[in-house]
This record gives sequence, structure tokens and C-alpha cells, in this order.
Amino acid sequence: MALAAATLASGQVFAGGMLAYEIGTADVGLASAGYSARAQDASTVFTNPAGMTRLDGTQALASGQLLWANTKYSIGSGTSPLLGNDDGGYAVGSGGWFPGGGAFFSYSVSPDLKLGFALAGNFGAPLTYDNNWAGRYYVQSTTMLGVSLLPSIAFKVNDRLSLGAGLNAMYGMYTNQVAINNVAPIFGDGRLKLDDRTWGWGVNLGLLYEVDEGTRVGLTWNSQVNLDFKGPAHFSNLSPTVATALNTAGLLNSTIKVGVKVPQQVMASVFTQLDPQWALLGSVGWQQWSKFGAINIGIEDTSHPVSLTTDIPFKDTWHVATGAQYRLSEPWLLIFGVAYDSGFQPNGSTVSPLMPLNTAWRFGVGGQQQLSKTSVWGLAAEYIYGGTLKTDLQTTAPVAVGGRGNLIGSYDNTGTLVMSVYGSWKF
Repeated sequence: MALAAATLASGQVFAGGMLAYEIGTADVGLASAGYSARAQDASTVFTNPAGMTRLDGTQALASGQLLWANTKYSIGSGTSPLLGNDDGGYAVGSGGWFPGGGAFFSYSVSPDLKLGFALAGNFGAPLTYDNNWAGRYYVQSTTMLGVSLLPSIAFKVNDRLSLGAGLNAMYGMYTNQVAINNVAPIFGDGRLKLDDRTWGWGVNLGLLYEVDEGTRVGLTWNSQVNLDFKGPAHFSNLSPTVATALNTAGLLNSTIKVGVKVPQQVMASVFTQLDPQWALLGSVGWQQWSKFGAINIGIEDTSHPVSLTTDIPFKDTWHVATGAQYRLSEPWLLIFGVAYDSGFQPNGSTVSPLMPLNTAWRFGVGGQQQLSKTSVWGLAAEYIYGGTLKTDLQTTAPVAVGGRGNLIGSYDNTGTLVMSVYGSWKF
């Protein structure tokens, strides 16, 4: 299961928070426009299970994507000099690169009853800085990933209304590593690490209403999924003074609990076929990040340690997208879209180095070719612009006496390029 998570997890997250719309399908080229109303292939099992009632027979779709993120830190003049001048490198993935994708399957029990299954990762991010970077006392590396297995069902109530539901079994992976300030240079930095795996459960509900032959509206609700990570605090290379202080405070052999709430979300979408060539798509969505519950692991002051965790506040986000499909010829369909997601970190453009993302503009384009009556392949690309994000982390205890130090700087012109390829088959 860990291998599946590493392969299918979308990596950097592109919504206003840490949930991605990008799972390698045509939705990449549409910038998620029409997300819960398009229902043109088996990926609808994931985006709106009710859309399976529009699929004939048995259908499958496999997708893959490769992403590159420009998320690199620039150290500002207010950063504590003793933290050094290592900027950490490209923070997301491996040198900025990371994979994603998914697999989707729909089966017709009857014309009105459909069963489906989806496997995809759309929550979380791998983040790796250089071990000696300036913000090492806040984070060195962290991975928070969720891979969803979605058995689903859909039923056509009448010629216009379809309903669908899916069980979201999410396998969560969490690691977090942070440097510990040993104060005495002879010892170098200590280290604190937490590593855990767990399952969380949720429900996806969908509705699809066909206004007429060419227009349909989709509405979905995805419930909150709780991922309760916990494990022993693994310390290494601590100086005797810091180890004694932690032991006296009862923290040396403690258990760390990280309760992550993958937020509930609501999405409303529309698809309308204007004429044989043009179709318009749109979406509006909301995600409840105010209950996310992420924490920062580390020690504020090793000379007087009081806690290993610090809460990070978040706020709910909004999403809006619009896009179009253009029938260039009988086999070729062109797609494009644009979308905006509001930020989930409450202090404007100021972010935590644990999560260097906030608002997001996305611009997508792609095309797909009908190879035969039973097979389609497509390519899509998207650029996600996150703007310049600032950090302004300040501590009362200086680095020289055990503090984390002031980390002031920015991630300049952040952006992510998403490239996807997919194939769809009917049986």
C-alpha cells in the first residue's frame, strides 16, 4: 500500500488548501471546470459517482501525470544570521519533480444501475528541504499523503435525475522531521522524527440532473475524513544538556499525536453543449479547511522546552472555474480552462514553511483523440500560479541559547507545471 501511495499521490496540492483536482485526467486541461457535471468517462467515479449512469457498458480509464514545482526559498535580511544561508533547494518532491495519477472503473449492472471503483491520491504533499537549511528548526522534511480507494454505486431515478454514493477509504501516510537546536556547536543539530500510517473513512455523495439533452448540472458532497496519526517522539543526536531538559519536562519519551481532518467539500458544476462544436463548463466549490488541524512539530526553546507541537490555524476556501471543449474534427476534441482558489492560510501571503502554498490560479489546455469506437487517449497540461509567499517566523529565544531563530523571507513566484496522459476504454 505504501508503494501505491508513493506512486498515485498527487504530491503538491493545488486547491486553496491541500486537496488536488489533478489526478491525470481531462480535468487537468479543463482546470477542473465542470468537475462534477462532465461525466464523459470512468473518472466520474471519483468526481461524481452519479455520472456513471451516463456511461454505457463497462468502462475503464488509467491516467498518469508528472509535475514540477517551483517552490524555492529566498532568505531575507531579517533571518537570524546563526541559521546560515542555505535556502533549502526546491522544497516539493525530488528536485521539484513528483508523480501522480489514478485508475477508474465503471460496470453496468443494468441501464439504470452502475457500480464503480476508483484509486487515486488527491490529498497531501511531500516536502524536503536540505538538512542544514535556514529553517531546519521549523521543518527539514515532511510527507502528508492520502490515497483513496472508492467503491461506488449509482442509480438512475428517472430520465433526468441520477444519484450516486461512494465509500472513501483513505490510507494516510505521515512523516515529519525537524532539527533540534543543541546550542553547543560541538554536537551539531539533534533531530526529532515522527512516522505513522493510518486509515480514515468518509462518504462521497453525488447528484446529476439533466436539464435537457445537452445540459446537465452536478452536485457533490465529500465528507470529512479523520486521519489520526500518532507515534513515539524519535530523538537522535541530542546533547546531554538538551536531553536532560527534555527528560525533566517529560517530553523525551512522549507520544506525539497529529489529528488531521481532511476537509469536507461541496462542488456544484454545469456542462452545456452549445452546438456540435462548442461546450461550456463551470464549477463553484467550498472546502472546510478551518477544521484541518495541522500542527508544527519542534521545540521553540531547547533551554526551557514545554511542548513538541504548535497548532497552525487555517480558514475555509472557495473555488471557481470556467472552461470549454471544442470539437476540432471527428476524432479530435480540444479542452481548456481557468480557475481560482482562495487561500487557506489566514495571514494573507504569509505562510508556514511546512506548507508553502496558499491561493492558486490555474490555466489548463489539452486535447484527446478518438482512436476507435472503444478507445480514447488524451494529453493535458496545466500551470498553477501561487504568487510570492512570505514567511515571518520570530522567536523570543535567540538561536545562541536554544531558540529556533527568526525565519524571514519568501518563496518567489511559486508555480507548478502539471503534465498528464490518459487512456479510456469501453468493453
